[in-house]
Amino acid sequence: MRDYKLVVLGAGGVGKSCLTVQFVQEVYIDSYDPTIEDSYTKEIEVDGRACNLEILDTAGVAQFTAMRELYIKNGQGFVLVYSVTDRQSLQELLAIREQILRIKNSSSVPMVLVGNKCDLTDERELTPEDGIDVSRRWNKVPFYETSALYRMNVEDAFVDVVRQIIRKEVQQQQQQQQKLQLKRANSVTDSPGFPSVGNAVPAKSSPQSVFAPNANGGKLAAPGVLYAGAQVSSQKKKKRKKWYSKCTIL
Repeated sequence: MRDYKLVVLGAGGVGKSCLTVQFVQEVYIDSYDPTIEDSYTKEIEVDGRACNLEILDTAGVAQFTAMRELYIKNGQGFVLVYSVTDRQSLQELLAIREQILRIKNSSSVPMVLVGNKCDLTDERELTPEDGIDVSRRWNKVPFYETSALYRMNVEDAFVDVVRQIIRKEVQQQQQQQQKLQLKRANSVTDSPGFPSVGNAVPAKSSPQSVFAPNANGGKLAAPGVLYAGAQVSSQKKKKRKKWYSKCTIL
């Protein structure tokens, strides 16, 4: 069973803890208590693979943002949460994503964009199209509108992040195998007696004796004359032996 580290990030009051607890414990928290840092574990199966998730629910209030860099360094996948009832919460995610890409030094990091509290239709400030637009600008990062109250799309969002992490691991393994195969191929071509890559001149090796038909009526040709792609090795005239002569490959 593999361990996967997920980090839930977003502004304060968007429902990060409600989403996490609903996913892990299938319980809805109806009271708001600002989080400093809470961690949870959950075992799930993704595409037939057993996974142990370590989920870090982070603080959204400003005085704890200094701890965010450490969370990002240790995390493998990220759930970026905003509230559809708070337009500013989506704007804050733009800076958080840029921080993730900078710390991870990659433009492709496993993450999902989550618009929470979609059940509060009368309080909406953001439409689904707003989330879709941000997703497109983020190279089509998976986007979900969720309801922690009704558990709508909660599990799908977390599973999606895990699936992205697994896919990235497989790609990295394939790249490592390709590099290893290329390294082995180069080590063979660089060995003594083997032509180097891009060089058509073969390495010197000891002559190989072959027998080629004597096309000169049974008489040996002068040294250096080619017979059937071979050069006569004898420097002296030899006695006639049946219908062939001993030659050396050029």
